[in-house]
Amino acid sequence: MKKGLTLVAAESAAVVATPSFAQSIYSDFSGPWVAGVAGYDSNKAGSEQYDNLDPDVDHSAEGIVYGVAGGYDVDMGNVVVGAEAELTDSTADSDYDNNFTNFGLGSVDTGRDIYVGARAGYKISPATLLYVKGGYTNARFNYVGGDGTTDYDRNFDADGYRVGAGVERKFGSNAFGRLEYRYSNYKEGELDFEAEGIADSDRFDIDTDRHQVVAAVGWRF
Repeated sequence: MKKGLTLVAAESAAVVATPSFAQSIYSDFSGPWVAGVAGYDSNKAGSEQYDNLDPDVDHSAEGIVYGVAGGYDVDMGNVVVGAEAELTDSTADSDYDNNFTNFGLGSVDTGRDIYVGARAGYKISPATLLYVKGGYTNARFNYVGGDGTTDYDRNFDADGYRVGAGVERKFGSNAFGRLEYRYSNYKEGELDFEAEGIADSDRFDIDTDRHQVVAAVGWRF
């Protein structure tokens, strides 16, 4: 009889411990991670550059952003904080029409974007995290223009900041998915002359807005 009671007690303890153990695995957002990123990318002239006198001018460059991201998170219970970095490229481009007011930069094709920042989140369930983020972004645009005789094609590097918000959902102990919106604004830029012996231009003021809605699929180690 005593042996039977001991066996029942052990089995009960195992049943109670199993959900608790599973919950601890699925709710842990700590550690390093990597992810693939893809989504919608819209680049527009900011309010300081927008030419509202000519509504027919195309002030936007739209396309698909794609790339990779990685980071490290620290799980402190209900709150998660971490650092992250991202490298993306984009298919977004604007119409080439020899119009230097277009998009606040001239006609452009978007290029690589480097982002480094931090994020902080709150768990709304053991496997779901709502978060905000912010940091530094350096974007490259292919600057295209002309004077009616000669076409100019140069790389244009822009510095700015990024803020955003999103939701992350764990699928098991390692895999996760994210849906995120982020806004970037670029205030300084320089022309990058890649030919040897030609120095980059002096930095000058710009005003360019970037809106992105992206999804990510990743793996936490």
